Amino acid sequence: MRAKRSADGRNDRGAPPGGGTGAAEPKGGQNPSSEARLTARMKPLLPDPVEAAALAAELLARWAEPHRVYHAVPHLAAVLDRLDELADHPADPAAVALAAWFHDAVYDPAAGDNEERSAVLAETLLPAAGCPAGRTAAVARLVRLTATHAPEPGDRDGEALCDADLAVLAGPPQEYAHYAAAVRREYASVPEPAFREGRAAVLRRLLALPALYRTPYGSRHWEATARFNLRAELELLTV
Repeated sequence: MRAKRSADGRNDRGAPPGGGTGAAEPKGGQNPSSEARLTARMKPLLPDPVEAAALAAELLARWAEPHRVYHAVPHLAAVLDRLDELADHPADPAAVALAAWFHDAVYDPAAGDNEERSAVLAETLLPAAGCPAGRTAAVARLVRLTATHAPEPGDRDGEALCDADLAVLAGPPQEYAHYAAAVRREYASVPEPAFREGRAAVLRRLLALPALYRTPYGSRHWEATARFNLRAELELLTV
């Protein structure tokens, strides 16, 4: 859920994600069991499992960069898990899963072009790993879509990726609180008044949307809880 990133915390994913789902996660870094599980998930997505494992290692190193707090390996794992819940929705599940791997592969909290740079990275690394040209283009398109989280009607792949990415907004209250705290830590250099103003603006924009989730599953299972969490956080920020 990310609008454009900015130093005052105005960014959709830096002010929102969730869904009775993956918690907002601790700081980056990997552990062997998590790395092995994620690498195993990458292998079926590319023709050559050896190339797939090498690509997973490169991307996991990016997701584990020390400046990441929310946008770290646990977020990647959570998005992939949410895609499992949405498995019957996308037209090209492999492209959507690869887009999940790449969607925050480049992440600088102060930058406004993370999605574009992540898409370009996909366009560079996927062909080298043997990914067909058509699927590479599909992945790059989906990664760019996470800048707005506004898929066109009927874009089943875009709907699935965006809903999975924003599922954190619908987490149980404690998980949502952890998520919000992790986002704040990523913007630790931003003064509190500026952050609160920017974050509140993002929350209001999200609450003004007719729907946060585009898939039937997301609408049914995540929408009401996400709106409750957003309203509660907004109230805290504006007290």
